[in-house]
Amino acid sequence: MNKAKLKSYAPQARKDFIAAVTARANLLGLSEKAGNLEVAASQPQGDVTVIAGQAWSIKVHSQRQQLITRIQKDGFAQTMEAVAYTWFNRFAALRYMELHDYLGHGHRALSSLEGTLPDILAHATDLAQISAVDGGLPGLKPALVTEMKLAGNRDGELYSMLLVAQCNALSNVMPFLFERIDDETELLLPDNLLRTDSVIAKLVSSIAEEDWKQVEIIGWLYQFYISEKKDEVIGKVVKSEDIPAATQLFTPNWIVQYLVQNSVGRLWLMANPASTLKAQWPYYIEPADQAVEVQAQLDTLIQNRVREDGDSLNPESITLLDPACGSGHILVEAYEVLKAIYLERGYQPRSIPRLILEKNLFGLDIDDRAAQMAGFALMMKARTDDRRLFNEPVKLNVLSLQESKGLDADELARALQVGGVNLQSADGVASSEFGEGSLFPCTRPQLSLGESSAAYMGVDQMRQTIAELIAAFAHAKTFGSLIQIPPVLNAKLATMLERLQLALQNGDLYAQAAAEDLSPLVAQAKMLGMQFDAVVANPPYMGTKYLTPILKDYVKAKYNGFEKDLFSAFAARNAVFAKSGGEVAMMSSNVWMFLSSYEEMRKWLLGDNSLNTLIQLSNSGFDGATVFICAFTFTNIHVSNRFGEFIRLVDFSRPSEQGPKTLESIQNRKCGWYYSVKPDDFKKIPGSPIAYWVNDNFRSLFSSSRPFGSAIKVAVGLQTGENNRFVRYWFEVSNKNIYFNNGGVDNSCHLKKKWFPYNKGGDFRKWYGNQEFVVNWENDGYEIKNFMGVNGRLRSRPQNVDTYFRESLSWSDITSGNTAFRYFPRGFIHDVTGMSAFSDDKTLTLKMLGFCNTNLARWIIETTNPTLHFQAGNFSTLPFLEVAFRSVSSEIPAQAIDISMDDWNTSEVSWNFKSNFLIKFGENNREIASCWRRWVDHTLNQIKKLKNLEEENNRLFIEAYGLQGEVSSEVPDSEIILARADREKDSQRLVSYAIGCTMGRYSLDAPGLIYASAGNVGFDIGLYSSFPADADGIVPFTDELWFEDEAASRIREFLLAVWGVDTLAENMAWLAESLGTKSGETPDETIRRYLADKFYKDHLQTYKKRPIYWLFSSGKQGAFQALVYLHRYHEGTLARMRAEYVVPLTGKIQSRIDMLEKDAAAATSTAARNKLAKEVEKLKKKHVELLAYDELLRHHADMRITLDLDDGVKVNYGKFGSLLAEVKAVTGGASDD
Repeated sequence: MNKAKLKSYAPQARKDFIAAVTARANLLGLSEKAGNLEVAASQPQGDVTVIAGQAWSIKVHSQRQQLITRIQKDGFAQTMEAVAYTWFNRFAALRYMELHDYLGHGHRALSSLEGTLPDILAHATDLAQISAVDGGLPGLKPALVTEMKLAGNRDGELYSMLLVAQCNALSNVMPFLFERIDDETELLLPDNLLRTDSVIAKLVSSIAEEDWKQVEIIGWLYQFYISEKKDEVIGKVVKSEDIPAATQLFTPNWIVQYLVQNSVGRLWLMANPASTLKAQWPYYIEPADQAVEVQAQLDTLIQNRVREDGDSLNPESITLLDPACGSGHILVEAYEVLKAIYLERGYQPRSIPRLILEKNLFGLDIDDRAAQMAGFALMMKARTDDRRLFNEPVKLNVLSLQESKGLDADELARALQVGGVNLQSADGVASSEFGEGSLFPCTRPQLSLGESSAAYMGVDQMRQTIAELIAAFAHAKTFGSLIQIPPVLNAKLATMLERLQLALQNGDLYAQAAAEDLSPLVAQAKMLGMQFDAVVANPPYMGTKYLTPILKDYVKAKYNGFEKDLFSAFAARNAVFAKSGGEVAMMSSNVWMFLSSYEEMRKWLLGDNSLNTLIQLSNSGFDGATVFICAFTFTNIHVSNRFGEFIRLVDFSRPSEQGPKTLESIQNRKCGWYYSVKPDDFKKIPGSPIAYWVNDNFRSLFSSSRPFGSAIKVAVGLQTGENNRFVRYWFEVSNKNIYFNNGGVDNSCHLKKKWFPYNKGGDFRKWYGNQEFVVNWENDGYEIKNFMGVNGRLRSRPQNVDTYFRESLSWSDITSGNTAFRYFPRGFIHDVTGMSAFSDDKTLTLKMLGFCNTNLARWIIETTNPTLHFQAGNFSTLPFLEVAFRSVSSEIPAQAIDISMDDWNTSEVSWNFKSNFLIKFGENNREIASCWRRWVDHTLNQIKKLKNLEEENNRLFIEAYGLQGEVSSEVPDSEIILARADREKDSQRLVSYAIGCTMGRYSLDAPGLIYASAGNVGFDIGLYSSFPADADGIVPFTDELWFEDEAASRIREFLLAVWGVDTLAENMAWLAESLGTKSGETPDETIRRYLADKFYKDHLQTYKKRPIYWLFSSGKQGAFQALVYLHRYHEGTLARMRAEYVVPLTGKIQSRIDMLEKDAAAATSTAARNKLAKEVEKLKKKHVELLAYDELLRHHADMRITLDLDDGVKVNYGKFGSLLAEVKAVTGGASDD
């Protein structure tokens, strides 16, 4: 099957079908404008009705009214979407059936083997003349068909008639998909279906005939058809009508085989140990040999089930439910397994398909369209095995859950009570007065509908029963199979359904209407109240934050402890669906295996159930999935000390490897990724993670130690409620307003500071670093502590305030695969994502840090919680072995901290940055090249030193914990997160530092920050004697020397000031070469080009899109560019920029244009004239751009814009509109919350 073709066809088909159906609605005078339905008048005139000047058959009038009613109820767009999919479903089904010759008359409905027109059109006369029993199409009038054929211009009209007749012909055998068409659906049958670009023609031409061989194509078409709808709604709170699109995912066939073969297949093999079917089921996992007492319990379970049928398990009694059946993939595979069971038991092949469909298989879904396709897939599977299947309707057990909205219990009860029906019991005997608990008391047909029925015993009881039914399904399209039917109501359903059928047959119009309304609800309630031998599902995955409030509340109320995701709620529901000792098989996200938020589910699964098998796929092992996947099976009764079978595919990344590697492990259990483990052993590890691959040594870690949380305080930190409001990178605000003091803070009220260091987690970095943020904790956090939402509720959570500003061991909540731990000195507030632990014993803190950064700790963490989150609870359960901690020293982590700290402080984004490292290594070196070589040696030495420390730290802890041979002490170079010498990047950092010195942020005369206040207030030009800072903090970038203080010239002056005149040329050449010299460029030209083209992008990257030097730019011609230092900007800066740079530059460019034009006029060669003309043209474009920029700059200069640095770069940058470069990159990013 060419899935790539399906993937490209189906989403476009959805658009085409919706467009075709909408066009048809528009033709009928129905359209939507500004969310409102616009309706043209329909004027009946005899046997026609006139709409917008066009005559239609009179029946269109009533059909159109039905359509209007539906649109008013469901909305225009939703109705068009639903009808479009109905026709897509039908055409896809017809295409499948015609290619398999299942239509009964031998002719193709959508294509042709004989010519260009569809075969049924070519044979229309024949199909109209023969009876439906012989393969003709019902409802066709031979004379009319002949007349239309002979007319020569009515083929399109006739073809539409034939398609409707074909759908009606199939309504007897598949009413769920081909219900008789005489409604608004027929009205919206697309026009022009014989055109070569019609929706039918595209369906036929886009998908090769060989791709229709397997019925699975229906499921794939469905998934791809809704894929764009899924993309639209994913990541948002999902409305009820969008739940199918957001959650439907076609399960890979090998996983479906695994689920079915290890549930219903397992049941059969347990009941029939001598069965040979095991060889036909490649994904069946043979249970391990169990202890005698365990096997005895398992034997008892299966004997109890067999005893229900007598001496042996009866295939006709086996039931399987898929409670979220989608397009039926699981049910189709279950059909194959059940067919093999029937054949082994000796049933006649022709009798098997109907038995399976009517007795064994059950499916539920909230999506009408998916349930239709599931039913169709099953019918096609059965039709393959029984060519006479369509001779008599099949009673399928696949339902789409329907809602009860609009039904009134009083009206329905009254209609049934006095509607003239003599309700009978199931045996046909007229019922007498019903006793207590009956559903429908004896009717009194002599009463009219308007007469009171209150006097009759039981009417209130009947009304109550109907009300309970209505209440149960008020939100059926949202709650789906999670709905549980109360036992008292469930006990009444079978009788109720029988008597409603009698009402449909014998009742008056009122009773029949009531029975029609109630029968679907009773039927689905009956299925929801059943229990099954096997429940197999790939349920929806949707976390709490994406649920609508009503669904969130329902799941929390009905599935407390399982409410974190829909799949976990379904796990609990499926166990209830299963009989006692029944089998449940599921595919789901694997987060439940490890996350602390699913600990309740694990306790339930391991305590109340028996986990039989589990396959953990690799993180990239399932095409189309947005979560990490596992598949598992369990029995809903607990058997202690039994072995389960586990397959670990995490090391096989490609989706194509997952199935074959599963088969390989089943066939060879010594492969290295197959494990037989007692699930009860998982309880020995805190939190009971499903860590099936670990050995006894690992489990003994926890039994012989106490948890970390008992030795050190673990705390979740501040949640501001809105980080964009309260959190900044430290370099965004005035450093005069930040409290940098490692001595700590007891109470910030007395400090006249607004911003305090904030530990917000960050990237993977061990030992020290990620100190980039500050938080508004002015007046002891008064604003945060009183930050309310519009609903009056506190939005912030200033929790564990007693741990703020304390020395800590910290890590990031989101780990990207590996967890790194860091030391934070006193003075920081920690964030909810900057997880932290606190102890007054610094030696213990350092030792714990040392342990946490070992391979041993990683092994434990990856085993107990191999997810992207490592939270306070996970840290608290790490094994603290006191004797081991007494035997190791705190010296190694202390040295590692020092090395990592020195490295962190080489970056400008550290508030302890002193100077560029090339200058640091410049003592007694007049050449940058020599300084850089010393830097190379230094970085290599630091990396080697830290690597040795980490490996020694690993060795000591591994030995102290007695786990030699279990964990390696080696550390790969890639995990030593220290700066590596990189000539290009290092030269860029040197340029950045030179610009910083030019701006006055740094000085060659003193280390660290010199000026980072606000508004240029307090700027002292006398602090920059070795290399003068720019007088106004405005530094132009120009492509040639228009100004003396332009950036390239200042870079030259900087190199001269640091390394002297003797090596200036050599150093300029080295720097230019490092930045990337182009052929024929001088060093000055290279540096100027880098500054103009690339510097700002590098600056944005270094400062995380919160630049401190702002690039004012006239546009793509680059006529004018200048950097302005954020901290020196003031309300007169723009006026000075215009007066000192833009206006003079405008005159200089005009003068240059005049001069070049004169030179061109005097040029003696064509080549010279052309060269000068190009230069003139280039300058003219710049001049035009500069004039426009000057006008814009003048406007903003007159505004005298002021900045409040506390608002942050994102807000302040947006005040200047298009004067600045990269506005969208700086102001258009996502929230930092």
